[in-house]
Amino acid sequence: MARQSEFVEFVLELLAPLGNVRARAMFGGHGIYQGDVMFALVADDRLYFKADAVTRQAFTKQGLAPFTYVARGKTQTLQYYEAPPEVFEEQEAMRHWAQQAV
Repeated sequence: MARQSEFVEFVLELLAPLGNVRARAMFGGHGIYQGDVMFALVADDRLYFKADAVTRQAFTKQGLAPFTYVARGKTQTLQYYEAPPEVFEEQEAMRHWAQQAV
């Protein structure tokens, strides 16, 4: 079993107050789950939160980019957006953004 990166472990520590948070390796990155719900992903030591039609505006308003990857020569965009920098500095910001993603 592959060892989690230090960044993934750091993210899990920050998310621990949400309860029942874990990471699962997938496609070169990690899915972040609360229970059975994947609400975030880590790729290339970057955290992305799941967005929907309601929360997407909050991400784009701050200029945060969606997660993209290239498959078969085409760029694919997922509904996960880069976490704002303040989530790594302020516990309340992490809780707020993570709960919206869940």
